[in-house]
Amino acid sequence: MSVIMMGFKDRLKELRSKKRLTQEALAAALEIPESTIRRYESSDDNTPRRERLEKIADYFGVSVDYLLGRTDDPAPSDKMDDKEARMGLAFITGGEDLTEEEAEYLKESLELFRRMKERRAKEREK
Repeated sequence: MSVIMMGFKDRLKELRSKKRLTQEALAAALEIPESTIRRYESSDDNTPRRERLEKIADYFGVSVDYLLGRTDDPAPSDKMDDKEARMGLAFITGGEDLTEEEAEYLKESLELFRRMKERRAKEREK
């Protein structure tokens, strides 16, 4: 017997309802037009761009895969563990081991860059 998973519109409605949010309140929290939320919840053909999907997933504390109906597990997948992150960042130094302080600095710098990039993208959308 196959189980039919819910799609994006159903997941969004369910998550919003569990938080007891109106479409208007969710739109305000996400800083998007209320009509966009209505459109997302009314049609299977209206799936947001990646950046907005990530923003919605972060807001509700779920994974993008859960929002899209690819999994029934709402928990966000674990990011790389610290060892994997340090290994990934190590290529910058030519393979030398990074100190904890260096690894933390690189992570923070990357997060800052991503936030600035997202802010610039929002400004261009306006």
